[in-house]
Amino acid sequence: MFDPKKIKKDFPIYNQHPNLVYLDSGATSLKPRVVVEKITEYYNQYSANIHRGIYQISELASLEYEETRSVVATFIGADSPSEIVFTRNSTESINLIASTVGQDIIESGDEIVTSIMEHHSNFVPWQQLAFSKGADFKVINIENYELRIMDDKSKVDLSDIVTKKTKILALTLVSNVLGTINPIKEISQAARKMNPNIIIVVDAAQAVPHMLVDVKNLGCDFLVFSSHKMFGPTGVGVLWGKANLLKKMDPYQYGGDMIDIVSLEKTTFAEPPHRFEAGTPNIAGVIGLKAAIRYIKNIGIENIKIHENKLANLAIAKLDKAFGEKIRILGPKADLNRSGIISFTINGVHPHDIAQICDEEQLAVRAGHHCAMPLHTCLN
Repeated sequence: MFDPKKIKKDFPIYNQHPNLVYLDSGATSLKPRVVVEKITEYYNQYSANIHRGIYQISELASLEYEETRSVVATFIGADSPSEIVFTRNSTESINLIASTVGQDIIESGDEIVTSIMEHHSNFVPWQQLAFSKGADFKVINIENYELRIMDDKSKVDLSDIVTKKTKILALTLVSNVLGTINPIKEISQAARKMNPNIIIVVDAAQAVPHMLVDVKNLGCDFLVFSSHKMFGPTGVGVLWGKANLLKKMDPYQYGGDMIDIVSLEKTTFAEPPHRFEAGTPNIAGVIGLKAAIRYIKNIGIENIKIHENKLANLAIAKLDKAFGEKIRILGPKADLNRSGIISFTINGVHPHDIAQICDEEQLAVRAGHHCAMPLHTCLN
């Protein structure tokens, strides 16, 4: 049975801060005891490097690390663990794609398309790639807090956005400011009708912890997310990519554990995913991510989604009642089109002042531009 009060007891931070109301999971989530214990287990029981030592604790560490890859693959519906690359965070995952696939395929006159609602991590890398290559950087605008991509029959229409010159389409699945859930499956289908060879990149950092995500169902080529937003450790990101694309990609960085053979004459590289994981990784963090995913699965992702929707609806209703016309709640009203993220402004009150007042009441909220300056400019 889903019991929020019982679940709250799983988080050790409340032992130190029993009155804390933590409402900043969009920035980073709290960590349940099972994750902390799994990290501690690594350091206490098999703290060795991976893929190198021919001794028991090194082999155990390698096994635990690679098992996480399998757990992640299953969690997002990937075909194989070899499609899962571990990085530092979603930001690095997107930069990896931009610095490999992007550098290879983008030429002067090509187009890269993203949206105004993107986190800087899924905006700036593509902007800078376009600028450096002389490509066109196209940004989808919003209407009523949703992407302006619908025709008069409420069907996705990208005929004015995607062309034969569009090489990359990079979009968020869930906006970190608006909470908008974008129809990525329908967008992918519409984009491929316009250009079958388009590369579709999905930022799922705000989606994976809160809703069922299946990479094959979405129809994308790459998908990224971060461990720390889903009860896992900081310093671990995930990049999923189609196997045929990963195999064609050059390494992002060079060094240990990503090579096949090194000689004076030449160097050959390991097969994916290890080709993209140079040097000693965040072993404890990756192993901790496995515990986080199992924790989510034990609660049930659908239970999480239903509970968050209830809380979001309640919060919006309470805010509307308390502040009336003084408050502006950002994001779609319909339950099906939004996640549990709620952003708002209050006329005449600076957001930092609101956050400070909340902090005095032990409510942790985020204030500012939320790493989405173009969106805030658009929203005025």
